[in-house]
Amino acid sequence: MTAVDIIEIVGSLLILSAFAAAQTRRLSPHSVRYLLLNIVGSTVLAVIALLHQSWGFLLLEASWAVISAVSLARLLRRDRQGGEPAERFAAAEGGKS
Repeated sequence: MTAVDIIEIVGSLLILSAFAAAQTRRLSPHSVRYLLLNIVGSTVLAVIALLHQSWGFLLLEASWAVISAVSLARLLRRDRQGGEPAERFAAAEGGKS
């Protein structure tokens, strides 16, 4: 197993842990933690896909990273503008952040 294989597994585990936590209601898909796990994991996998010229995988993971980053930016911007705090919003959506 190479270092790239280990990094790839870690990236996958970040995304899977966020998904599992959301499915078991231990983490809200609207929380900062959930979005950060998705951004980091999908970015790692997108870089590996680019290096391996795996275009379909790159499209999937880069899209996942961008969508998560946009969602995080909106969440943080709403908090800064005096909107409902992200933690309360996440709890209202049925999860914990």
